[in-house]
Amino acid sequence: MSANTLPRLDGKKVLITGGLGFIGANLVRLCLRLGAAVTIYDNLDPRSGGRLYNVQDVKDEVELAFHDIQNFDQLTDRVMGKDILFNCAASTSHPFSMREPWLDSDVNSRGVINLLEATRRFNPEMQFVHVGTSTQLGPLQYTPADERHPEFPTDIYSANKSVSEKYVLIYARTYGICASVVRLSNTFGPYASIHSPEFTFNNFFIGLALQNKPITVFGDGKQLRNVLYVTDACEALVMAATTPCSLGETYFAVGDEHYSVGEIAEATVRHMRSGSVTYVPWPEQRKRIDFGDAIISNAKIKEALGWKPTTSMADGLELTREYYAPRLEHYLR
Repeated sequence: MSANTLPRLDGKKVLITGGLGFIGANLVRLCLRLGAAVTIYDNLDPRSGGRLYNVQDVKDEVELAFHDIQNFDQLTDRVMGKDILFNCAASTSHPFSMREPWLDSDVNSRGVINLLEATRRFNPEMQFVHVGTSTQLGPLQYTPADERHPEFPTDIYSANKSVSEKYVLIYARTYGICASVVRLSNTFGPYASIHSPEFTFNNFFIGLALQNKPITVFGDGKQLRNVLYVTDACEALVMAATTPCSLGETYFAVGDEHYSVGEIAEATVRHMRSGSVTYVPWPEQRKRIDFGDAIISNAKIKEALGWKPTTSMADGLELTREYYAPRLEHYLR
């Protein structure tokens, strides 16, 4: 049971863009449990990891809108009348963004402008929470990094996420829309795309281990990351949407502990009860966009919103295995 105090959302109309994806599908369930009426807005772009199976057990409890955030007219129809919007829609692959920068920009920059304009014009009182990422920072200039750390992203995805966050804050400051940003870091758990390295590395590790395949770690694997179980991430999003002091603010919702990539891989094999870990030299292209250690502070969100991560990496991996083990066939494509 979570130690975070979450508000009831009874009577609230919630729109979750990207609601068929990893973060979105978990957030759908949390909002339903809190009493909200939920609309999922998703175009099932395979580059973003969404799948209908992610909501097969709650499909009768939600409204599904199969549209793209790049279509402004369709978007405005769904924004009107909502109390809260969680923007989980994104093209999420770092390598893909380097291969197809225009497509990444269309979704992660222009798509966010569409959301903000629809909000400004047709529902400016709606609570708007945008999902950011820790990779916006790039190589760290000091540790632990906080929300004041400068941003020098090393790939197009992270650059566009940085830009879109600035759009959100500009609209909050200039037009007074009720917007905030929650940056997540290496989130893992059920409903993720575990079949491809194009998505979050630790979820891909989980998929490899569950198939009893070797996990490949580049270099010595000593670069540090903090991981976050997805339920903790979703609770941070809900708390940002329902706490007045969050308006116009950016928060890091990250785990308390930092682990090396090698330690994450070894723990994944241990808790999935299969697989192995292999260390290989860095591929040159991947080495160019790696940013080293990511040691990040969650002090601001703890103090401002009273949020804290409540699930350890070990417990989160056990819960993740329990979800995927009987359903693995649905997540290997």
